[in-house]
Amino acid sequence: MPIQLEIVTPERLAYSDTVDSVQLPGSEGEMGVLPHHAPLLATLGVGELRIRKGGEEEAFAIVGGFVQVRPNKVVVMAETADMASEIDLERAREARREAERALESGFHEGADLAAARAALQTALLRIRIAERRHHEGARRRV
Repeated sequence: MPIQLEIVTPERLAYSDTVDSVQLPGSEGEMGVLPHHAPLLATLGVGELRIRKGGEEEAFAIVGGFVQVRPNKVVVMAETADMASEIDLERAREARREAERALESGFHEGADLAAARAALQTALLRIRIAERRHHEGARRRV
């Protein structure tokens, strides 16, 4: 029996469908959700959200937020949620370079340093997820 999954960000509904399972980057570590899971409200960290549906897997780069789990529905409210297939790898690499330049240029004010670190972390996550998807796709075609 599948579970309804919704992934929302402040800008959009990123995903809505029934799935077999969800793996989430919780702030305290990785967590998995299957149908009929006990109710739960938890904070999310930065990492990869993986969806399994009918033998297929899809991944999202998730940055922060919350997850609400009910027995038949999971709602992910994330600051950002980027589907692996939609991540522009070159754009993510450029974001990484910009964040590294900001860190190297001597931003020592708390907010600027924190923003540069967060931007770097997000860029590295997007690159990792996009590159893995690219490599897995290449293996399937061989």
